Amino acid sequence: METDTMAHTPVNHPLRPIYRALGALSGLYLIVFGVVGIIVTGGDGLFGSAGDKVLGQQANLFWSIISLLIGAIVVIAAVVGRNSDVEVYKYFGWGLLGVGSYELAVSRTDANFLDFSIVTVIVTYVIGLILITSGLYSKVAPESQAGATRQARQRQAQA
Repeated sequence: METDTMAHTPVNHPLRPIYRALGALSGLYLIVFGVVGIIVTGGDGLFGSAGDKVLGQQANLFWSIISLLIGAIVVIAAVVGRNSDVEVYKYFGWGLLGVGSYELAVSRTDANFLDFSIVTVIVTYVIGLILITSGLYSKVAPESQAGATRQARQRQAQA
């Protein structure tokens, strides 16, 4: 019988190092995108819409700065661990999905203040989904609080 855990959120998942690495790689991508974006879009103004391409995506200086900050926070959380990375992955993942949805809705209007293209929306969605998935499978707990693994629960149910 599991104690103090939610049955639908795996704890001590066998692939958690891979998910944690994927979360960290997503953060590193955001850092690289942000640094290159700041260099490329530096002269366009904060909310400029000059159509500058950064790593194949359209961006402006403001989105480059935000990407750099989000990436740095994600990488720091991945290095620190202790389930802080789980929370950071989930919140920033859902935040990126929200930003991507907003920018998809306003992509051809004057409200597109981040200068997103459809490619940028897709990449934002993918990074957000990777972070959410990493957050769901990276949780760590002491074995006494982790509950039985799926295989052990199935053996118990069959007996």
